[in-house]
Amino acid sequence: MPRVGLSPDGVVDAAIAIVDAEGPAALTLSAVAAQAGVQTPSLYKHVRNLAELRQLVTLRVIEELTGRLGEAALGRSGDDAVRAIMRAYRSYVVDHPGRYAAMDQAPDPRLEAAAGRLLGIILAALRAYELDDDALIHAARALRSTSHGFAILEASGGFGLPQDLETSYELLIQMVIGGLHRT
Repeated sequence: MPRVGLSPDGVVDAAIAIVDAEGPAALTLSAVAAQAGVQTPSLYKHVRNLAELRQLVTLRVIEELTGRLGEAALGRSGDDAVRAIMRAYRSYVVDHPGRYAAMDQAPDPRLEAAAGRLLGIILAALRAYELDDDALIHAARALRSTSHGFAILEASGGFGLPQDLETSYELLIQMVIGGLHRT
């Protein structure tokens, strides 16, 4: 990748390429510089340090995931929206296991707005179940954790038995939806 046009987004693009190809452990400033075709000190014009770059990677992943979930849920509500969101979540993780694994899962005040947009899509889908505020948050956590857990296991090859993964995931979706109706 040539030096011309290097920008903060270009630095993040290079970082994403690295984590996609080699996983999050391979993300270093020297690796990003090599990917971008510059010397490491040139990166400091665009990012302060590796911690900030990791934060920018997390932001990119949250934005991509938000876009994928938002697109999936658009025009849907209730069970259809939940199904679409869970399928889109899984699809994103399986399509991009390296970048998803590079995403910092811990709450970060600097990423609050982006995380809030992602949560907003999930909450909007769950509002059809007429849950009170606390139950709505619990349901959002359940939806996220089940989607996250299944997708991470799938992306890492954690399902070794021959039974069809689509069937398993559809069962999981039905279990989540069934639980929402009982709540």
